[in-house]
This record gives sequence, structure tokens and C-alpha cells, in this order.
Amino acid sequence: MTISIASGKGGVGKTTVAVSLALSLEEDIQFLDCDVEEPNAHIFLKPTIKETIKVSTPIPKIDETKCNFCGRCSEICAYNAIAVIRPSDNKKGSILVFPNLCHSCGGCSILCPQEAIREINREIGILKIGNVNSIQFIYGYLNIGEAMSPPVIKAVKKKAEEYKKGKEKIVIIDAPPGTSCPVIEAVKDSDFCILVTEPTPFGLNDLILAVEVVRKLKIPLGVIVNRFDIGDREVENFCNSENIPILMRIPFKREIASGYSKGIPLIEVLPEYKKYFQDIFRRLRNG
Repeated sequence: MTISIASGKGGVGKTTVAVSLALSLEEDIQFLDCDVEEPNAHIFLKPTIKETIKVSTPIPKIDETKCNFCGRCSEICAYNAIAVIRPSDNKKGSILVFPNLCHSCGGCSILCPQEAIREINREIGILKIGNVNSIQFIYGYLNIGEAMSPPVIKAVKKKAEEYKKGKEKIVIIDAPPGTSCPVIEAVKDSDFCILVTEPTPFGLNDLILAVEVVRKLKIPLGVIVNRFDIGDREVENFCNSENIPILMRIPFKREIASGYSKGIPLIEVLPEYKKYFQDIFRRLRNG
């Protein structure tokens, strides 16, 4: 069973929920931190890292000795990652490749009439793999300055599949915040998605967007309201009107925030919440 934890906006407690759920279950668990631009679940789980793997994506390499600067590669590139400067007035032509814009589709190398393009790997991030008790922990880290995180998220999920080796595991995915491509890459193929929000106008606005995305992906969903006692009831009214179950309400408490600042998980600060997370899991498993 794969459970993804997502949120329409950052800072609402997504990682708090994901870590607490993982630590509450007495199961064989894989925890995937797919918030690769700013992974922080390791601060709370404190895994022993045993392996580090580089993540690379293919980009075009032009052999200008073969190229006739026809411009076919730039014409087919939907992301403007290649610019062709044709020769003129006795000036040699040139080709510019913009690696950060390349989506590694391979179209340019396939369609080059002169076979002047080959693909080379460019490192964009790393994976770190470790363990904490019965939890296998895998997280990705996108290199600073890189524009696209989905390839690193794909690498995290692919590596998790390799390590499962056909065994049944509970997979918990800590997704990136928002509703764009990285979120979709992280949560797709999940059996259930928990959306974490807060009872504020911003929380409601971004929850509405997140619900729409998850429903487009046809993934069952539920909501956890964090800091439920500091805002209004509009989030709960929305969930009721849309028949979205509210799985848990987490109060606004100083000790939770204090523990978070020290890397202490919620269920260690408030041990009674361990049972609540176990109840949520049983509810999801039983449908």
C-alpha cells in the first residue's frame, strides 16, 4: 500500500504528519522523501545513511564537425533548449545548448539528419538511502541551481521499487508542496493521498487546488487539519460539502512547535497521537 502525504502550500505540517505516520506503524515501511528541493524528513527520522547515488539526466552533445546547422533540432525542441545560429557572410555557424531547459526527451538526437547529436549524462542531484529501525529511508536532493525536480523524484521511486524486490511494504511518500509537476510525479500511483492543510484563507485556497489535482489523478483522498483551533471553519465546511473525510485534527500547541524546532517528531511530544495515526492507517487499509 502506498500512502502519499501532500499539501497545497508549504509550512502546514506535511512532513510532521508523514514522519508521525511512519513512526506509528509496526509494519515493514519504506519512507520516501520526495520533497527533493528541500528534504527534511531525515532531521526527524535520523536514519543511518548507507548509500549515496548520483542522479543524472541525458542532454544533447553536438558534434559540429558533422552538423550542417539545418536547425531541425531546434525546431523539434518544445522547450527551446537548443538554439542554432546558421552560418552567414563567411561566418561559421554555431549551436547553443541550454541544459537547464532540456527535458531529456531525446527527440533531437533521433531526428538529426546528420547524426551529429549524441546524449551525455549530466548530474542533477543525489539519492541517499538508509535505515531507522524497521523503516527503509530514501530521499532525493536536487542540486542547487537546477530547475527540474521530477527526474530526481522518479529516481527516488524507482530505487524504492528495486529495494522492495517484490515484497509487500507500506510506502509512505512525503511529497513536495504545491500542485505542479513535482507533486504529480510524487503522488501518482498512490493508493491514498492525505492532504494536510490549515484553517486559514490561504490554506483553504491551496487545499481546493490540491483536491482538484488529486481527483484528476483518481486517487482517493482525505484531509488532516493542522493547527485546527486557530482559524475559521471554512476548511471543514469545504470538506463537508465535497464529502472529503477529515482524518485528524491537530491542535496548535507550543510543545509541538518546540519539538519540531529540535527535530523531535509529534508522536514523541504527544505520545497519545500514535494511536490516532494507527487508527488512520487501519481505516485506510480497510477501505
